[in-house]
Amino acid sequence: MSIFDLHATTVVGIIHNGEAAIGSDGQATMDKTVMKATVKKVRTLHDGKILAGFAGSTADAFTLFERYEEKLNEYNGSMQRAAVELAKD
Repeated sequence: MSIFDLHATTVVGIIHNGEAAIGSDGQATMDKTVMKATVKKVRTLHDGKILAGFAGSTADAFTLFERYEEKLNEYNGSMQRAAVELAKD
């Protein structure tokens, strides 16, 4: 596979002086076809206190975000506990 065959998504984040920023591309593809060019791959969770980005299968990612946010609410915003409990499901 050459670099020209590589298909990837970009999600990047940075924390500087106690502030965070995250960004991504906005394209969803299936094989070589662009399905949507305005996908929002960055979300805020737990009342805007958590920034998250996703890559990969869009439908799976949306489902995981919803389930993770439910766990965040259940465990008072504890990201680690929510992730562990989600993994147990």
